[in-house]
Amino acid sequence: QVQLVESGGGLVQTGGSLRLSCAASGRILHLNAMGWYRQAPGTQRELVATWSSNGTTAYTDSVKGRFTISRDNAKNTVYLQMTELKPEDTAVYYCNADCTAVDGHTIARSNDYWGQGTQVTVSS
Repeated sequence: QVQLVESGGGLVQTGGSLRLSCAASGRILHLNAMGWYRQAPGTQRELVATWSSNGTTAYTDSVKGRFTISRDNAKNTVYLQMTELKPEDTAVYYCNADCTAVDGHTIARSNDYWGQGTQVTVSS
C-alpha cells in the first residue's frame, strides 16, 4: 500500500505564504505524477498543481505565478509553495499520487492515492 502524509497547512493573513509537504511511502516502484487538489466548503475538489515524472508542471489559472510545485526525489516528497495567498485560497488541500507500487503479490499502477488533507485558511 502507498501512504501519503501531508503537512504544512495553517492560518495565514492575506498576502502571506505557506509551504505544504506531501511525503509518499510504501512499496513504490515509480512515482509517475503527484498533484495538489483543494476543496472549499460547498464546492467540488479542484486540481491546483501537478508534477510529472518527465519534469513538467502545471497549474490552475488562479494560482499561476503565486504557487510552485516541486519534488524532492530522494524523499519521495512533493511540495506546494504558496505565496501571495488570498482568502479564496482557503480550502482543505489534498495530495494525490499516481504511482506504480507492489500490491500484495502484484505490481499495479494507480492514480487513486490520497492524503488525509490539510486545512489552509487565509484571513482577510
